[in-house]
Amino acid sequence: MHERSRLLADESIGKLLFKLSAPATIGMLVQALYNLVDTIFVGHALGENSIQGIAGIAVSFPIMMIVMAIALAIGIGASSIISRSLGENNLNKAETTMGNVLSLILISSTIITLLGSIFIVPILKSFGTTETIMPYATDYLSIIIYGSFFFIFAMAMNNIVRSEGNAKVAMYAMIVSAGLNIILDPIFIFGFDMGVKGAAIATVLAQAVGTLYLMYYFISGKSMLQVHAKHLKLKKDIVTETLAIGLGPFSRNASSSLMIIVLNNVLAIYGGDLSIAIFGIVNRLFMFAFMPMFGIIQGLQPIVGYNYGARNYDRVKQSIKLSIIITTAMSTLGFLLLFIFPEQLFSIFSTDQQLISSGRDATRIMVMAVPLVGFQIVGASLYQAIGKARPSFILSMSRQLLFLIPFVLILPHFFDLWGVWIAFPLSDSLSFLVTLIMVLKEFKILNRMEKASLAPDPI
Repeated sequence: MHERSRLLADESIGKLLFKLSAPATIGMLVQALYNLVDTIFVGHALGENSIQGIAGIAVSFPIMMIVMAIALAIGIGASSIISRSLGENNLNKAETTMGNVLSLILISSTIITLLGSIFIVPILKSFGTTETIMPYATDYLSIIIYGSFFFIFAMAMNNIVRSEGNAKVAMYAMIVSAGLNIILDPIFIFGFDMGVKGAAIATVLAQAVGTLYLMYYFISGKSMLQVHAKHLKLKKDIVTETLAIGLGPFSRNASSSLMIIVLNNVLAIYGGDLSIAIFGIVNRLFMFAFMPMFGIIQGLQPIVGYNYGARNYDRVKQSIKLSIIITTAMSTLGFLLLFIFPEQLFSIFSTDQQLISSGRDATRIMVMAVPLVGFQIVGASLYQAIGKARPSFILSMSRQLLFLIPFVLILPHFFDLWGVWIAFPLSDSLSFLVTLIMVLKEFKILNRMEKASLAPDPI
């Protein structure tokens, strides 16, 4: 048995979760930090036009979310198959899956780059971009779109690396790209006086370097998985299972993109450029608060996937329970920071007093149910890891599409701009209830499966 497989099977859950999730959490925090830094540098570089610059990046974000959604659909779907295949000692299926991932990355990134570059203006208009925001949004997105291959490759392959239990390599890849982005941002934004274009160039270059790092890892033979030309040929069963499992995370990120599009259009009506900029900042603060939880999940999934494939259901339950405790503590801490210090956080992005004061009030409303988010994230990830596509899809869709978007469309008719902000805690609360019901049901199934696996064979 390979050493990393032995750890997934036998290491104590607490130590194993820490080993796998700590590097992922650090990497995700650094990743979230450079998303913040992009906006901070642009906000200060543009001075009196900071609201329009920040809003320009905000309205471009749905495209980046769609790219992330595709990358996660491929990466998480495939990593679930690979984890379970390794647990079943089926190395050939694991390597074939990885080869199919590479082909899917190339196909999807090519399509995104072509369509995005051709239809950039109508896309941005549909995203709620106003005339004053449009120049900044096109400057940023026209460059970002050409980096689609690097974004998708890095995000998808990071999940593959984690599926074989090598979380440190994924962490290093994220730190390398994020750290380089933070270094390049001021050089291109201030040094070359390129504004939002400089932020975009820095981001694409940083992702390209992260991609090269991951390519080196696989080519050098350090991975458990070795891909040959025969593995690149798409196989219907593997592609179908990958996309079915990946439908959950794809839907979550795609619905986030749709949510941002709807919000930007509604905010353009009820609050204009200022409210779009506020949401752009809050959304990045949310990402920074939530990213550590996704780091825990990325450590959790190979543990659950491997042990579910090996029919060790007790370890599956232990890892889920511990992850719920940790992510709930993290989401509670995130709530406290955002609720107590919103003014200080907004002042990092801009010196505009109207932006700071309006942002403070909006943030305190939006974060009221954030302590419930950690449980939601673990619940959806449970189903991804064990290969149950339909419940994963339902939980991934619940917050954004089933609750948040309808509330955002309905509540402003009664509460004006405040209705948009109120929609967030309401949707989080309802999504929590749906997740709780489904996870309790799944634990009953796991208990029955565990009893069946421990029962003596009939004579």
